[in-house]
Amino acid sequence: MPNELDKEQATSLKLFVVLSKAYRTVMDRAVKDMKEYGLSPSEFMVLEVLYTKGQIPLQQIGEKILITSGSITYNIDKLEKKGYLKRVPCKDDRRVIFAEITAAGKELFDRIFPDHAATIHGLTRALSQDEKLEAVELLKKLGKGAEES
Repeated sequence: MPNELDKEQATSLKLFVVLSKAYRTVMDRAVKDMKEYGLSPSEFMVLEVLYTKGQIPLQQIGEKILITSGSITYNIDKLEKKGYLKRVPCKDDRRVIFAEITAAGKELFDRIFPDHAATIHGLTRALSQDEKLEAVELLKKLGKGAEES
């Protein structure tokens, strides 16, 4: 039995290393693409969430793109100064403030998002459509299992 456990642990460690390297490689290339549009990766991701999901409470943006609340405020401020988003107070709850993409932000993303999506598609071209769908499910399962442990 100890041999079998050692093999399983070695496989888990190998998975961790391969997953980390793959993430770093894909993310480095995706970040390079985001920066070509004159946006930081965090700014790009905030705008992408607003572009695809619509108006969202500021508190929920961080959950969607995995950055801290302090970073969210900083990036919201920068994007607001650039004219790409605006803060909108909630009519029902004064404690809630929404972020909303502006016409200028939408125009920017209408122009750049198709190219960015093509870049991301190119970064995943080593996998077939079925393999991508399988990877999505396996990575979700891995994430949920890690949350539970």
